[in-house]
Amino acid sequence: MPVPYFHVVFTLPAQIAEIAFQNKAAVYTILFKAASEALRVAAADPRHLGAAIGVVAVLHTWGQNLHHHPHIHCVVPGGGLSLDGQRWVACRPGFFLPVRVLSRLFRRLFLERLQDAFDAGQLHFFSDLASLADPTAFSTHLTKLKRIEWVVYAKPPFGGPEQVLAYLGRYTHRVAIANSRLVSLDQGKVSFRWKDYRHHDKSKHKHMTLSADEFIRRFLLHALPDGFHRIRHYGLLANGHRVAKLARCRLLLAAPTPPTLDPTADYRQHYQCLTGRSLDICPGCGGAMASLGPIPRKAPTWPDTS
Repeated sequence: MPVPYFHVVFTLPAQIAEIAFQNKAAVYTILFKAASEALRVAAADPRHLGAAIGVVAVLHTWGQNLHHHPHIHCVVPGGGLSLDGQRWVACRPGFFLPVRVLSRLFRRLFLERLQDAFDAGQLHFFSDLASLADPTAFSTHLTKLKRIEWVVYAKPPFGGPEQVLAYLGRYTHRVAIANSRLVSLDQGKVSFRWKDYRHHDKSKHKHMTLSADEFIRRFLLHALPDGFHRIRHYGLLANGHRVAKLARCRLLLAAPTPPTLDPTADYRQHYQCLTGRSLDICPGCGGAMASLGPIPRKAPTWPDTS
């Protein structure tokens, strides 16, 4: 839609991340629900926006150093439908919702749902967390978490729908580390580039070297349960009524109807129809690209360990 889009990040504190690692499906699902509900409840409040909004939420579980760091990236249109559905309510220029309100609402909603999951026997605890299986110990643990501030970060808004598409194209299906960050594999050690966000100068760009075993261990921390959906849509963008809701929004915004995609067309034609750019044109030189054929996959070779 032709409106500004905002980027909001909800991060779990370390004390919850430990529980999440031992209960990935249950806690990551709670993270999605609490973050999306915090956004929608705060936006529906007339003191803030007074509108029904849409949310695209993407789960990331890693930090730059590959440690376990679960957080949700939310991309949100800067406004929504009035609660009676009769008009478009735009947010203030450059401002979406107060992060302090979102933080405290997110904390309350998450801890309530986590307690419900514990009461329903959906959480399991092992090793250093085994003591949390006791209801009193678990309740005490949650009480401490109610007293700390939870991090909700609102990034600068996107420049427009094109930037939103570019962001979603880059980050929705990424894994814990991109190949471009890998520097070397030498004598059983892996070196890679990372950013230390605790520093705001050039020194934040660093190299880290880990043993191959430790590198693989950190990488596998971020394997998700089978069938778990790490991209979800809520509110106006929820799958059940997205077409009708977006049509209503475009009508109120006097925005053009998007082109109808030919179901028989391939992905290249769909991309050009939606973006106006052709995948058959080289973005570097502008020349035409042609498909010559697939690159044959080499059969893996395994060392003889007998």
